[in-house]
Amino acid sequence: MGIGPQIISTLENNRIHLRIDLIFMKQKTLKTGLLYDGSQIQPMWAFQELGIKGSSIVTWIGPMNIHSQELIDYEDVGLEITSSEMVHFIIEHFDVQPADIRMCYHRQRLLVMMVKDSLEEIGIKARREGDDLYVGQGKLSVSIATCSVSSMKIHFALNLTSQGTPDDVETVGLKECSPALTSKDVRELSENISNKYAREIADIEEDISKTRVF
Repeated sequence: MGIGPQIISTLENNRIHLRIDLIFMKQKTLKTGLLYDGSQIQPMWAFQELGIKGSSIVTWIGPMNIHSQELIDYEDVGLEITSSEMVHFIIEHFDVQPADIRMCYHRQRLLVMMVKDSLEEIGIKARREGDDLYVGQGKLSVSIATCSVSSMKIHFALNLTSQGTPDDVETVGLKECSPALTSKDVRELSENISNKYAREIADIEEDISKTRVF
């Protein structure tokens, strides 16, 4: 798990300097098997279920079957959203108060582009359309962004196989794109993406802190 904000003091020329460690997003990888049913997009899920306080990114491998009452996108109402095996990312940000849905969507797109780049690094060339990734004509991912009063939430997931996905949607999975891909490879991929995303957010905060404004 990543570390939270830390104030670190140093002594230099008899003066105490304080700096804030900007690696503030906590990261956690869960055991394989957790069903994504839509409840994980609720605010404070990481704290209530995992004891993680503050901004976080949680990832795991597991199936998906979203209950109709948990659907966030109005266009999805009445649709079947299922998959037998996916790699999931749940992100929650508390750094903007009140929470900003526009910034949440921007960060969602940032995540999708970073996933696309990470896939290309392992030889899978994906195409981005908005917040979705495709390989050929097959839909590889699902994603949603939303807000509560106090936090911004993102769910993003990649199919590992096309098994268990809706019959009316052409889908594809990572293991079909790269048959040699193992569960260990997928876990390492997800952790690499989590690290990149957390570092990107921290880098942005660091750049803001050193920028002259008018």
